Amino acid sequence: MRIVVFNWQDRLHPQAGGAETHLHEIFSRMVRMGHDVTLVSCRFPGASDSEIIDGMKVIRIGSRNTYNFAAARWWLGTGAKQSFDLVVDDINKIPLMLPLLSRVPVMGLIHHLFGKSIYHEAGPVAGSYVRIAELCIPSVYRHTPLVVVSESTRAECIAAGLPAENIRVIHNGIDPSVFPMAVSGKAVHPTIVYFGRLKRYKSVDHVIDAFRIVRRSIPEARLEIIGRGDDEPRLKSHVKHLGLDDCVVFHGFADEKTKIRLLSAAHVAVNPSRKEGWGITNIESNACGTPVVSADSPGLRDSISNGVSGLLYPYGNIADLAQQMVRVLSDSELRTRLSHGAIEWARSFSWDESARSMEQTCAEVVSGSFGS
Repeated sequence: MRIVVFNWQDRLHPQAGGAETHLHEIFSRMVRMGHDVTLVSCRFPGASDSEIIDGMKVIRIGSRNTYNFAAARWWLGTGAKQSFDLVVDDINKIPLMLPLLSRVPVMGLIHHLFGKSIYHEAGPVAGSYVRIAELCIPSVYRHTPLVVVSESTRAECIAAGLPAENIRVIHNGIDPSVFPMAVSGKAVHPTIVYFGRLKRYKSVDHVIDAFRIVRRSIPEARLEIIGRGDDEPRLKSHVKHLGLDDCVVFHGFADEKTKIRLLSAAHVAVNPSRKEGWGITNIESNACGTPVVSADSPGLRDSISNGVSGLLYPYGNIADLAQQMVRVLSDSELRTRLSHGAIEWARSFSWDESARSMEQTCAEVVSGSFGS
């Protein structure tokens, strides 16, 4: 198959996150399966307008703020003439509305819908822009085959008015060969780790507030924060205001080796996000032998086996979050059981299997047999 994928960012973009990891891991494998894949994404400083990344041809157009308009122009002016078999519309914040523009079969890919939560991240003006665009999805994509990454996202798509029979769940995965898939030696001090982008909607400030409570019971506890994002200055200021400078470390971007080392050394990872499509960082922490205390939020609840790979707490409940972290840090029997359960849970997710499922789904969309 000749496939063209539209996504706002590629894996090398400075603001790339879980959606870009998902796209790259699955579609680079589809290249190795023998398919031709082109990714159309936005430009960023220092990047070339086109290059080959793990077999995928990456074409960069427009800017991050204008990509949706640039994508439509590129398709109508260039892409539609290139004999693609399938268009993959990665619906990320602002839908590209490609079913309205393409005579080639279109498959939508949805991680999650922001809904009203976008206002907590983008403010009233930009948030309203995204919200209005999302409200168009049910009418524009009503007859479009859709792939989602979790049962939570499937449920919210159905609630938004998309037909259930058009929606298929293909989970995120990991590459087991990259991770230790074992419980290794932990840090000397009781250590909590957050790993992910530093965005407002991810509520990293909740971890910091809960950590202050944890320190009352476990004064020697440490918090490691891995990742970067536009909320970093606010979070650093908050840490300083609470007088936690000596026990909170911001690592910024971490390469794969450093990330695995930090996740493996932590006693517990925390994911406090308001909502996600899945929660790939939960599985990656588990693959390093580290249990996760996670908000019981859409997407995240799908990537946690509660009581097996980690523990869930009600989103926004700082006291409960702190209590769960103290439980894991102070109860060695519980921590050991969750750590080994985390490894077994992580073994059930594989990018290879996700890619095979995606290949089959793409073939069904191209042949017209999807859902039949």
